[in-house]
Amino acid sequence: MSWMLLGVMLVFLLLGVPMLVPLLLAALVALLGWFPGVDPAVLVQQMIGGVQPAALIAVPMFILAAEIMTRGQAADRLLDLIGAFMGHLRGGLPITSAVACTLFGALSGSTQATVVAIGGPLRPRMVARGYPDSFATALIINASDIALLIPPSIGMIVYGVVTGTSIGELFIAGIGPGLLILVLFCGYCYAAAVRLGIESEARVDWRGRMKALGRASLPMGFPVIIIGGIYAGFFSPTEAAAVSVLYAAILEVGIYRQLKLSDLPAIARDTGLVTGVVFVLVGAGAAFSWVISFADLPTALISGLGIGADSSYPVLMATIALAFFVGCMFVDPIVVILILAPIFHPVAVQAGIDPVLVGTVVTLQVAIGSATPPFGCDIFTAIAVFRKPYLEVIRGTPPFIALLALSSVLIIAFPDIALLLRDLAFAE
Repeated sequence: MSWMLLGVMLVFLLLGVPMLVPLLLAALVALLGWFPGVDPAVLVQQMIGGVQPAALIAVPMFILAAEIMTRGQAADRLLDLIGAFMGHLRGGLPITSAVACTLFGALSGSTQATVVAIGGPLRPRMVARGYPDSFATALIINASDIALLIPPSIGMIVYGVVTGTSIGELFIAGIGPGLLILVLFCGYCYAAAVRLGIESEARVDWRGRMKALGRASLPMGFPVIIIGGIYAGFFSPTEAAAVSVLYAAILEVGIYRQLKLSDLPAIARDTGLVTGVVFVLVGAGAAFSWVISFADLPTALISGLGIGADSSYPVLMATIALAFFVGCMFVDPIVVILILAPIFHPVAVQAGIDPVLVGTVVTLQVAIGSATPPFGCDIFTAIAVFRKPYLEVIRGTPPFIALLALSSVLIIAFPDIALLLRDLAFAE
């Protein structure tokens, strides 16, 4: 049965059919072929149930907040702030790009939104300064992965809903790994600047820095609202998402006046289109996950891999990491989480591994796979935004993927990278 599911999905994916069709068609064929006594209408029930969890309300809210900020001034003001403090360093421009991706990830929670918002203005600047286009493009694509770790993370929201893991704890646990990746990327940017012989830019004086800080002070309120509000217990992740939308609208419409109230319906419409795609995938994934659970395929797959609750911690975590990484090289990250999380999460919990650590490692693998050939979704976002051919976009990615893989090893070897802040924030 498992080979049939994979075969149906692979055939339709190769035909270029949208991911919704292979998911539902494979689930329907399995149900009719192996369980003819089960009413196929149960798939519809599972799809509806898959999008019912209240925590999913945060997804369109964070997407809407990111859309408002991308069309307003928040992103540009953050870029100016980072450049004022870091632009004079060796490799300052790519370092600024990496830090900007991290900060914008703390505003949007979306890797693709980060590619668009940060890559648009900064990639041409890096190329003009003498950095190879392949380096600049690969940096933007891979640094945007930090958006899936730094809260708010849409990937963590979906994982939390699917597995029942605390989304608030996942948010806090993602900060340490996100900062680790940022440090590794900044070090590589410095080394690249030295290797290419690119000198530092002029240092901005403290008057200019204070001016940039003042201009960016209000956009910096987003991570304070999201992280600080959840940490202090003022509101849940879902409530934080709603507050971030209100804050973005007040900022861009009422204070900066970059947008008009008449612009908001069009932004909301675009958000609805993106949200519709996400929720349809979530619903189809829920139906597919129900079928594989009903058929008890997770037990067979885990046994086939030779792992279980008695497996050693390194073997189990390495298997989970590899499965999610490879999956996201070919399929949309949300779909991979919906399919694989119900298979591996119970085994890890039975083995005594902290579910928040598992969720953090899984989210990191999803992020890496999103920027990894052949079909990482961020690659195709970059192709569309930068108007570059596929091979040119992926040419500079291997060093960054290696650094992301190194960060995975470090987090598995030293779990406190992810769990220390979580333990401090949620200590009883």
